[in-house]
Amino acid sequence: MTRVVEVETPAGLARLHVDVPAAPDPRAPALLLGHGAGNGVDTADLEALAAGLSARGVVVVRLEQPWKVAGRRVATPPATLDAGLRAVVPAVRDLAGLDAAAPLVVGGRSAGARSALRCARGIHAIGVLALAFPLHPPGRPERSRLAELQDAGVPTLVVQGERDPFGRPEELPDPLPAHVRLHVVPAADHALRTAARGPVSTADALAAVVAAVAAWIDDLPR
Repeated sequence: MTRVVEVETPAGLARLHVDVPAAPDPRAPALLLGHGAGNGVDTADLEALAAGLSARGVVVVRLEQPWKVAGRRVATPPATLDAGLRAVVPAVRDLAGLDAAAPLVVGGRSAGARSALRCARGIHAIGVLALAFPLHPPGRPERSRLAELQDAGVPTLVVQGERDPFGRPEELPDPLPAHVRLHVVPAADHALRTAARGPVSTADALAAVVAAVAAWIDDLPR
């Protein structure tokens, strides 16, 4: 069952959607996830991760940014997203039963992934989960955001749809930066929805994403 907690931040009131396992894994870091710039915490990928990872003993917290709580349709500037993310970390640690030195993984989808990458070192995260990393605006490859991925400085898992107009997997550098691992979702778009006649259904693809994320978290250095 998901618990919702409100937290004041410099950017306004945020909501934390908290999924605590019935039997938490004491070795597992908590996972804090942000949403995209035009949607909320109820996207299929974020819901699949909350359900699937909490069933594996991981505390999953989805951050609903203040702009979304306030009823806006589009995200506020990146600096406000970063301020919201940084501000909720103490509450996330408290809700997950973690002390200040316990490991934490941060991530999100699209704009939430960018914010996680920018904030990771400052909040002492041990890893970043970047779902549908928006490498560039659609049709504008010259406006690359690759530096955010390269500069994160912590182990990063990128989960990218094969037909994502914000950056297909082959547009990422080869070889990848040493701290980056890639999981490709076959025939999937920016929402990680697969094509109707694709090799796998969206449900099966998201189940594979959950399994890949769980394995990656297990491999993270503590």
